[in-house]
Amino acid sequence: MELTLRNLAQEMQQRGHQVHIVAPQGSVLAGIPLVEIPGALQVAAQTQELTAPVIMPGNSALANMWAYARQVQSQYDLLFNCAYDWLPFYLTPFFQRPIAHLVSMGSLTTTMDEIIGQVATQFPGTIAVYTQAQADTFAFAPHCYPLGSALDLSLYEFCAQPQERLAWVGRISPEKGLEDAVAAAQQTGIPLEIFGVIQDPAYWQQIQTTYPAAPISYRGFLSTQELQQQLRQCRALLVTSRWVEAFGNVAIEALACGVPVIAYRRGGSGRDCPGWQNRMVSGTGQCPWFDDGY
Repeated sequence: MELTLRNLAQEMQQRGHQVHIVAPQGSVLAGIPLVEIPGALQVAAQTQELTAPVIMPGNSALANMWAYARQVQSQYDLLFNCAYDWLPFYLTPFFQRPIAHLVSMGSLTTTMDEIIGQVATQFPGTIAVYTQAQADTFAFAPHCYPLGSALDLSLYEFCAQPQERLAWVGRISPEKGLEDAVAAAQQTGIPLEIFGVIQDPAYWQQIQTTYPAAPISYRGFLSTQELQQQLRQCRALLVTSRWVEAFGNVAIEALACGVPVIAYRRGGSGRDCPGWQNRMVSGTGQCPWFDDGY
């Protein structure tokens, strides 16, 4: 989402619009005016059960951000929400300025489905998603607009002679299915480079314990420039998400470097990325994935 937000903001600036981003304190984004708001962060939505209630911490950063937005709304033509949280959708009818929403995940909880559905019905044309596969997880799918993803291709370089290694990029968290990629590395003996934030340390430790012989190395969380320099040298990118992921930008980042993507046929990456088959490096026009494996 951070990469998507940056790309959207930069494109809007290039088209002559003034853009300001409101984000939690400690956020960093070069080249775009940033308003940092203090407060406690929300619990990640993807960790919640289907029937989980809405819980907001004391001194919520999210609540503080939208309190700020209400105060300054008259200075802007449009407010654009990228948070997959209940509060921005609930507040939408109470604002004088229009609010557009980019929904970054598929159906996760009943409460979120209900509030997004209400906004989709009451304010037609204001709900964007990444892919149709993501939209189809919602009962209000016909009211969703697939916005898609885009990259600045000038930031990515092709490597004609990649090394004999694979890559995996993403948050290290159970729903991302990293253990499947590690198991493949252990079985094949092909080294696996792992990039991303360790969001669940216990999960990461469990993977290392379960696959002690796997030829893996953790490379940390890198900037776009640093990541593409490493990613472009890999034979392929493994995408092993175990949930219906809206769309992983890393898939098109890899393709932008000329790196083939090996994924499960699941979610936005595996089912309905426009033109995906035609952009595969192999040139076969066929997807290199299967229902139950790589």
